[in-house]
Amino acid sequence: MALPADFTLLQVVPELETGGAEQTTLDVARAVIAAGGRALVATRGGRMTARLESDGARLAQMPVQSKNPLVMLGNAARLVDLIRSEDVSLVHARSRAPAFAALWAARTTRTPFVATYHGVYKAQSALKRWYNAVMTRGDLVIANSDYTRDHVLAEHEVDPAKVVSIPRGIDLDRFNPAWVTADRVEALRQAWGIAEGDRRTRFLLAGRLTRIKGHLTVIESAKQMKAQGRADFLMLFAGDDQGRTEYSAELAAAIAAAGLGEQVRIVGHCDDMPAAYLLADAAILPTTVPESFGRAAVEPQAMGRPVIASNHGGTTETVSEGLTGWLVPPAAPAAWAQAMLRAMDLGPGKRGEMGLAGMNRTRQLYRVDVMCAATLAAYERVLAARAAAAAERA
Repeated sequence: MALPADFTLLQVVPELETGGAEQTTLDVARAVIAAGGRALVATRGGRMTARLESDGARLAQMPVQSKNPLVMLGNAARLVDLIRSEDVSLVHARSRAPAFAALWAARTTRTPFVATYHGVYKAQSALKRWYNAVMTRGDLVIANSDYTRDHVLAEHEVDPAKVVSIPRGIDLDRFNPAWVTADRVEALRQAWGIAEGDRRTRFLLAGRLTRIKGHLTVIESAKQMKAQGRADFLMLFAGDDQGRTEYSAELAAAIAAAGLGEQVRIVGHCDDMPAAYLLADAAILPTTVPESFGRAAVEPQAMGRPVIASNHGGTTETVSEGLTGWLVPPAAPAAWAQAMLRAMDLGPGKRGEMGLAGMNRTRQLYRVDVMCAATLAAYERVLAARAAAAAERA
């Protein structure tokens, strides 16, 4: 079965600022349009909106990021109108708060509903477990890794056949070293204040400035490395604080207190991540809580860079220990210092060999076209099941 000729997809995502769920939203919208369908996205909006619309998708702006019950009710009504006016074929929710409004609207209009678990949602109470379970109440649940799928099955009473694992995909046209010009890398070097002759080993931590990303762990590691007489490294924190100014100020204070002003830099949001990875010698992902997938561990591998990542969650699937990088216990500064020193002492040649292994592995396992094809196949499966159920009733 293929998607119907008049297929229209509505994805519902809180915002389109930055992140894995947001990038996947754009990837799937593009794939639906390439397959001859239409793609709508209901969202608060954000800096990725221009890319979405340039790909041919349409934005339906509404406050779906809100957890206010009255706003969520209003969102549900707005989504019902959108589904009916645009003859939406399938609704795909990508976060819990929007999923409540999207599920209500889908049920009201009898439209198939799919949800993607983009994260591992912990529940300390029955109420929180009920809240998280909204993602499992539709026709199908998509988990973004085997780790996430295992979590969904352990956490909720849901038929295993109803939960499919579709790992995130990487745009290997965008994340391709051959397509990144030297001037793009040079522009970033200058923007980030790295001297032209600076030969220090560069570690890039890419991700939003939030505590769970582990910045404080590697600041402590850098302090230990410097205490051992090693100052031949540069850590770059590339990410937006998204208004979390207290945390970014805490990081700046920790860097200053440790005397690491020459070794650790907060460089802010970066729009050219392929060039950023080429500017670096290795990527680090010291998350203190498990990543459900960890795009920031896969993208650098696609660019030929080894990765040092926390030994939990989805990164245990995406990083091959000793082959494409290293897995290190989370929140263990001494272990992280040791791993980074190991990467430094390998030298460019050996790091390049690991980078090549990571590039080959990524191209085999994490291509965006494979992810999109699997997602569209999941849509086809849901539509076929709905059609079969309707035929039985008739």
